[in-house]
Parts: sequence; C-alpha cells; structure tokens
Amino acid sequence: MTSVRIILSKYFEILEENIPAKYQNCKYIPVEFNTDDSLKILWEKHDSALKNIKLSEVKPEQSLLDLKIEIANRIFQNCCFCERRCGVNRRNQAGYCGVRQSLIASEFLHFGEESVLVPSHTVFFSGCTFHCVFCQNWDISQQNIGLYIDPSRLCDIIVERHVQGSKNVNWVGGDPTPNLPYILEVLNRLDVNIPQVWNSNMYCSVETMKLLDGVIDLYLTDFKYGNDKCAKVLSKVDNYLEFVRRNHRLAYENGGLIIRHLVMPNHVDCCSKPVLEWISENLSDAVVNVMGQYRPEYHAYEYKDISRKIYIDEVLEVKEYAEKLGIHQV
Repeated sequence: MTSVRIILSKYFEILEENIPAKYQNCKYIPVEFNTDDSLKILWEKHDSALKNIKLSEVKPEQSLLDLKIEIANRIFQNCCFCERRCGVNRRNQAGYCGVRQSLIASEFLHFGEESVLVPSHTVFFSGCTFHCVFCQNWDISQQNIGLYIDPSRLCDIIVERHVQGSKNVNWVGGDPTPNLPYILEVLNRLDVNIPQVWNSNMYCSVETMKLLDGVIDLYLTDFKYGNDKCAKVLSKVDNYLEFVRRNHRLAYENGGLIIRHLVMPNHVDCCSKPVLEWISENLSDAVVNVMGQYRPEYHAYEYKDISRKIYIDEVLEVKEYAEKLGIHQV
C-alpha cells in the first residue's frame, strides 16, 4: 500500500522547505483588477490567473491573493460561503452560521491530530454551518463566543507557534468556512513558509472552494453521512451528498486530502460503508482516518439511535471494511 508520505508528498515538501506553501506563491501571481469591477469580471480574472499560473520574480502590485480577498469581501455582503446560501450582509448581521465578525475561541499547539500533522497550530473559530445534534464542540460551534484578533497580531502568533514547532496552520471551528475573508487577510500579511490546512465539514459553496484553490495545501475533512436523510436529521442540512461529494472531488484535485469519518452507533450500514465505498471509487489516493471517538454529547440523548457510546466492534468492522476496499488509512 502506498505510504501516506508519498500520497501527501507536497505537504512534506513544504515542511522540508523544498517548495513554498501555496499561499506564498499566490502572492506572486500578478493580476490586474479594479475595485469597481463587477463580481463576474473579478471571477473571470481569478479563474484565468489560476488556469495560467505565471509567477513574478518580485511581488506584484496586485496579486491573485489580493483578488481573492476582494471577491471574498464582496461575498461577505451577500453571503454564500456555504451551501445554505443565506445571502445576508454580514456587515450588519450574522448568517445562519451565527458568525458576523470572526471570533477565535482558542488557538494552541494541538498534539491530538493525525500524526503527520502534529504539532498542529489549530485556530478554532466559533460558529458553524452545521447544527449537529451530537456535536462535541457545541460550546463553540453553536455559540458566538471568543475574541476578535487583529490579522496582524494573529500573524505574529502564527510565527511564534512555528518557532515552538508547529508543522502547519490548521483552520478549524466550528467550521472555518464563514471566516474565509478573515483567513485570506491573515495569509496576505503572513510571511512564513508553513502549510495551510482547511479543517472543515465541507459544506462549502463552489465559490469558497474556488477561493481556497491556490491557497490551501491540505484539506482535513469530515465525511459524516452516507445519505441525505441522516444528514438532515442529525446535522440539519439539505442535499448533503451532492455538495460534500463535489467538494471532496475538488479538494482531491487541488491539494492533499485526509478524510475523517466518525463511526456512529447504528450508522455503520447506512453511513460508514457507503462513505467508504464512494471514497474507494472516486478518491483512490485519499487518506482516511476512521475515528472511534464518538460519545453522546449535546442533544444526542434525544435521538435513540445515537444515544449510546460506540462499540469497539462497530469501529473494527468499519476499519476492516476500509482495508478490504484498499483505502489508505492513517
């Protein structure tokens, strides 16, 4: 079986200082745009620059990253960063996610992530595009808590954490999706060669996925459900498979990919096995972490099927099924 190091080779190349992180290159891709250009024109210039990447030897007056920030700020005023597409002007009010201004609930060196990531500098935002009834981080995902940290100050913190040994910047939550304009602004001011990790439920809009392209080095994703019914009942989202499958394909094309699947009680046949089958058929070089940490939290006790802890036999069944399908596990 192909090693994780080979599958995630570009991530390791950045760690070893052999190549720059994508966001660093993005600053050297020249573009020309005006702030009064229509959003349609901005997207055309964005897509053209990504398709025909030409790096400048010196930092241009306007870069592709600058253009991404301009587009993200436009979307912020008619929000469609996730597929709920609530369309609110987040200068004036929070979206369905509960996020108006980006608030950071915590940031620290995390030693509990996948081994290839640790120590990982995790930046936890409050708010989330999902409302999972079993959320283990419900205190930050379902509440608007935390502090606003000026992007320049967060850059200083990222550098400090890197000196302390961080291997990456891990944007998480809640979910990072509503905070994309803030994240891009931080990266535009950051000047350290460190991989960027997008740690998300992957209910992002196609617009968000396009803005992440050329910026994110590794996608650390959740693939929770094997059908739309379970997603609707347990996370209150519609058309789950359509959007999450699409975004996993895009992530697979545009960067390294580690997929997390949390095994839940009584959901092995309806969710775990279909998820693994789809990954095996569509993302042959993805890395999968079959997780057995489920415990009933938040409102889980109100749902009979997930109101108990996971059995070890259920986790082993899923891991063995992944092995049978030839999936690369971590």
